[in-house]
Amino acid sequence: MKKGGIGGANTKTGLYFEGKVDFLTFIAKQQNYSVKGNTIFYNGEKVALSFKKYGLYKYLEKNGVDYKKFISSKLLPDDAIFVITNNTFFILEIKFQQGGGSTDEKLQTCDFKIKQYRKLLSQLNVEVEYIYILNNWFKQPRYKDVLDYIISIDGCSYYFNYLPLQKIGLPVPKN
Repeated sequence: MKKGGIGGANTKTGLYFEGKVDFLTFIAKQQNYSVKGNTIFYNGEKVALSFKKYGLYKYLEKNGVDYKKFISSKLLPDDAIFVITNNTFFILEIKFQQGGGSTDEKLQTCDFKIKQYRKLLSQLNVEVEYIYILNNWFKQPRYKDVLDYIISIDGCSYYFNYLPLQKIGLPVPKN
């Protein structure tokens, strides 16, 4: 299966997700990382901001962006990580399944969603990428076409159980 993301178990270069995990809680446990509120620090230096669901809209409002001028309804990301050094918002959608269901169809919406997020965030002059974090359920052959589709969309990718820190521009702890 062609993969835009690689399921990895190398926790030294990224975050290994087990179940539906809160990004801030997880990153705070990594060596040299700390979190205050929604701000992520590495060795004491501010490197990123994290916004869950409605938190993204509070941030936009603080920055003078009225979402209604750009999109017709709110998109609620599992997490939106703004990495300061590369001026990029990484929209994370964490999908863990143990049986077929509505998530199957949600995976087919990345093209629409990245375009919506790009419109929404355009006033901030930032880049936007959309990343699915999937569990092993999605390694089944029946998902081959949708996984191929995801990586065919500019700015969309997926990883199995894992988010490589280097991919999103965050420092990789030396250990």
